[in-house]
Amino acid sequence: MQAIASLSRGVGVALQGVVRGVVRNQSTTEPARAGGAEPADSRLVTAVSGFPKPGYNGYNIDNILKGQIGDDAYFVARHVDEWGSGEREETPEPVRENATLAKVRGNADVIGVADGVGGWRQYGVDPGLFSNHLMRSCERLVQAGFFQSNTPSKLLEQGFREMQENKQQIVGSSTACLMMLCHSDLKLYTANIGDSGFLVVRCGEVVHRSQEQQHYFNTPFQLSLPPTELLSEVLADRPDAADQYAFSVEDGDVILLATDGIFDNVPDRLLVEEMDKVQHCKDEVVLQQSANTIALMARRLSRDSQFLSPFSINALAAGIEAGPGGKPDDITVLLATVSL
Repeated sequence: MQAIASLSRGVGVALQGVVRGVVRNQSTTEPARAGGAEPADSRLVTAVSGFPKPGYNGYNIDNILKGQIGDDAYFVARHVDEWGSGEREETPEPVRENATLAKVRGNADVIGVADGVGGWRQYGVDPGLFSNHLMRSCERLVQAGFFQSNTPSKLLEQGFREMQENKQQIVGSSTACLMMLCHSDLKLYTANIGDSGFLVVRCGEVVHRSQEQQHYFNTPFQLSLPPTELLSEVLADRPDAADQYAFSVEDGDVILLATDGIFDNVPDRLLVEEMDKVQHCKDEVVLQQSANTIALMARRLSRDSQFLSPFSINALAAGIEAGPGGKPDDITVLLATVSL
């Protein structure tokens, strides 16, 4: 993804891919279901797959397994705090030993993706550094419990602030999309800035979808930390500009969280068709296979010069005679099912 001021994003052909199954984090203590005394085992069963863009010099399997795919970055985190975040209701002494009766805040499964702005390469800056730092900051905050389980926009703001306050300046820009499954009310909360995004599918139908945020075609909203001499040349949106969504989910719902390498190349109907196959799936191996299929499909279509991709359709709608064809790019897909 490349968009600094008037620069448009570059395209290329994806190289070697990677697949990664994310084992569900386990906890000895789970929060109580609302209105009941039985502990909840609410979680997202998650798999990750993707491909770096062609010619990506920083390709390294270790980096990918740690959360970076080309200029894209991602994280999967879970926080379950036995006594909440210091905001639990007082309970009688005889039952305080049973942590499942504590009314907790801040317990959630959290996933996120970010797409670094490739235009920084012309300034000698690695675009993947910004997106990776942003996701690592958010991941640490979740793991430490310094977040609210129903406000991903605040998590995004906190992660960005950490980067602003870093003693070593981190230059760059990226889009970002965060999603939380809150354990206390069993709702999904999301924050999306730019053209990464999500789909939620139930019974073969899209029940929720994010919308792209763009200043103009191929130039999405983005968080930025430019050097002083480039302040007037670089787009810089605030974290609070992120679109925020909140909605209830059901057991078995299928979630796709991805960068624009997926959405620019794969029509929703093909994504829904594949996602419908894993509704209610709690088998990480099967889910991983489906994530691989989606990533491979995006890579294949990105190389098809005759395919009328979502990107080419949007270009035509913007008055740009781009012709048919996909848009090779970094591809990152997080596929998850809701287990309640």
